[in-house]
Amino acid sequence: MEVLDLPLLEYEQALKLQFTLRDRRIADEISDILIVLEHPPVITLGRSGNMSNLRVSKTVLNSEGIAFFHSSRGGDITYHGPGQIIGYPILDIKPYGFDLRRHLWRIEEVLIDTLKAWSIEGSRRDRCTGVWVGEEKIGSIGLHIKRGVTMHGFSLNVNPTMEHLSLIYPCGIRDNPMTSMEQLLETKISNGEVRSQIVTSFGNIFHVNMTRSKSSLVLPDLNIV
Repeated sequence: MEVLDLPLLEYEQALKLQFTLRDRRIADEISDILIVLEHPPVITLGRSGNMSNLRVSKTVLNSEGIAFFHSSRGGDITYHGPGQIIGYPILDIKPYGFDLRRHLWRIEEVLIDTLKAWSIEGSRRDRCTGVWVGEEKIGSIGLHIKRGVTMHGFSLNVNPTMEHLSLIYPCGIRDNPMTSMEQLLETKISNGEVRSQIVTSFGNIFHVNMTRSKSSLVLPDLNIV
């Protein structure tokens, strides 16, 4: 499985990249890919999302420099921003049994395994996709599948701007706050080390070899260096 370890990238650019790579994966032109990156501040609303879970107006979002997009992924509303590591697996799940529930379990396990490297105990909750530490959510998941190939993916809070997360009811959950790795450990954490651990954990959980690559698969008009 190839890994595209990319810099800070606008959500719209990353979406274009995902669509292109997903279609190439469906056509069997490329192998499975895990995109790892961060986004400038953006709020996205999934297919089952409710605008009532946005706690402020779009005017407020504009004043804070936060973009807003409707998304084709599953789930409700979520925030992405610097300090939050994003993983977008462009992955054919048919060889894994085409079992969406099992696939979501594996993604959660990747995040739980990543947190273990910092002695943070992540857990699941019934009927709520994602990863929690105690009563606080630290990782979110939202996917879209076409012809057995996934896009969109997961996020893990390392050191995002927590005030931005308070502008929404994350995933539509109103009684559980969000947290981050740095907030829990009260110390600085290297985003690069978390990215590397996510890649390692993904390979371990999905039982695949992870090969790092960049330029050969990235769209030239994205101006990614």
